Amino acid sequence: MTTLGTGVLRSRHWLRDHPLALDAALALAVLVAMITGSFAHPVAGEGLAIGHRTPAVSSVLLMVCAAVALIWRRRNPVAVLSVTAGLTVVELVRSDPPTPVVVSTVIALYTVAARTDRPTTWRVGLLTMATLTAAAMLFGRAPWYSQENFGVFAWTGMAGAAGDAVRSRRAFIDAIRERAERAERSRDEEARRRVAEERLRIARDLHDVVAHHIALVNVQAGVAAHVMDRRPDQAKEALAHVREASRSALDELRATVGLLRQSGDPEAPTEPAPGLAVLDDLVDTVRRAGLPVEVVCADRRPPLPAAVDLAAYRVIQEALTNVRKHAGPGAKAEVSVVRVGNTAEITVIDNGSGGGPDGDGGGHGLLGMRERVTALGGTLTAGPRYGGGFRVHAILPVEARTVEPGEPGAAGRTGENA
Repeated sequence: MTTLGTGVLRSRHWLRDHPLALDAALALAVLVAMITGSFAHPVAGEGLAIGHRTPAVSSVLLMVCAAVALIWRRRNPVAVLSVTAGLTVVELVRSDPPTPVVVSTVIALYTVAARTDRPTTWRVGLLTMATLTAAAMLFGRAPWYSQENFGVFAWTGMAGAAGDAVRSRRAFIDAIRERAERAERSRDEEARRRVAEERLRIARDLHDVVAHHIALVNVQAGVAAHVMDRRPDQAKEALAHVREASRSALDELRATVGLLRQSGDPEAPTEPAPGLAVLDDLVDTVRRAGLPVEVVCADRRPPLPAAVDLAAYRVIQEALTNVRKHAGPGAKAEVSVVRVGNTAEITVIDNGSGGGPDGDGGGHGLLGMRERVTALGGTLTAGPRYGGGFRVHAILPVEARTVEPGEPGAAGRTGENA
């Protein structure tokens, strides 16, 4: 059974790849059917009898020509229908009773209906039905209302209806296939978009972690090198801060890079992302690094949505890192987190004199903050303060929403001062 099924499947594929051979086989089968039917004749009291008549040579030639025309029925169905219908009319006019040349016209009309549109099927089908039925009624010896004449009308009508039904089914299947392919493409595009967004998010997290902790390590290492000879105790304390900052950086890097592991990895991190709940730890770390920080207001209840909470934390972390790197000696910073209606406002200011992050070329810190805030539908402004210092101000909607890159105004909501 397996061998038989494989053979049938191969034959179907071969015929599908060679439609002309399939049409030639169909034409041969139609010719055999027409010639066989030409020997049949209705006899009174006996029904349909075989062998009571022999077709004329001219009728056989008409049947052969009609069958040969069917070989090209796919390439030019309307022309093939015209040829077969003309040969059928000739047979109906000159022979009585006629041979079944009309079978070729039925096949040709079915092909026209299956391979063209519905208006063409209606026009051509009605014209063919009317022409053949009129020829049969006018030139036959039987009464015009005989069943043979109405049989021509019925067979041509059924051929057109069957072809139209097949065409509609093919169009329906093609539409379903197209929708499935379009849905598959949409899923692939959505997957690629999500991968790109995830990579960008991980890149932001890596930058925030590395920039913050490496800045602290750099500052404390400089302090240790400066006081190593004169005040070794202070140097040891600075080195202890270096060790703590580097350990924190390694922990956060391990947690962030762990997100790239496959799902189900038992070593993948399960701890939540940082947020304003650990803001005190961040501020304490910065204070131990030598930067006085005052938290003016930290309104954290009710809790913010996870995405907004993480964005607020990262904005504060990056802003304090920039203060350490660019504000100069003796600078102080103030952090404010305030809920105003349906928004959360995050402000980080300093009184430094070393210029903002862009003063010496800067990096990707401000860009990362802008992208984070804009992605949630918020606004961010960053620039020098009047009278000295630098100010970072972010407004985040409590109901976070994702802003597409092509949305109008998405690029202009991050502020022009930075």
